[in-house]
Amino acid sequence: MPFDPDTVDAVAFDSYGTIVDVTAVAEPLSAHVDNPELVSKLWRERSLSYAMVSNAIEEYDSFYELNRHALQYALETTGVDIDEDEREKLLSTYHELPVFDDVYGGIERLQDAGYDCYIVSNGNEEMLESLVDQADLEGLLEETISADEIEQFKPEPALYRHAADRIGTPAEEIAFVAAGWWDVPSAINAGMQGIWINRQDTLWGPYETNPDFTIESFHDLADELEQE
Repeated sequence: MPFDPDTVDAVAFDSYGTIVDVTAVAEPLSAHVDNPELVSKLWRERSLSYAMVSNAIEEYDSFYELNRHALQYALETTGVDIDEDEREKLLSTYHELPVFDDVYGGIERLQDAGYDCYIVSNGNEEMLESLVDQADLEGLLEETISADEIEQFKPEPALYRHAADRIGTPAEEIAFVAAGWWDVPSAINAGMQGIWINRQDTLWGPYETNPDFTIESFHDLADELEQE
């Protein structure tokens, strides 16, 4: 259904790939591998796959730990052998990812327009604490909501519904913003209004469900909501 800004009471954002740029891990990877972009992609895709399988088999581990295993998979798949200390240094870059340029100004505008803003993330609590601190977002967000709290990852509907309960707002009154082509339809399925920000210039999935609203930056969403 089309986006209905009249009903929006709160805005929730995904974190990795939406607020901070996960492709930035290619830079530290470049000191160890010949094709850092490929390894970065394999690392990210494998971590998401591990999370989805964890849901399916009801075997939870923190997203940071899944990231550790996914990094090892990506390195081994591309024939790279580095020691554990170096792998841990690479893993720690998830605590230092750069913020997309539109994030500060876009969230400030939403906050000024009267919307409480949240993060809803697969990242565990320690990851989200470091993200908020590194990105200097503390004054712009009401809360972060982590998969750790219910030990289920997105795209399971349970985490989106848990977020709505935490926020204290009906799901249909929450605009959920994410770059993930898998994340947005799942939020819509859970009852939220799904806003897709196509950070990676990728394709939407083969779904009958379409984004309620597609944006190029957080400012596009602010433009819509400031009119209300």
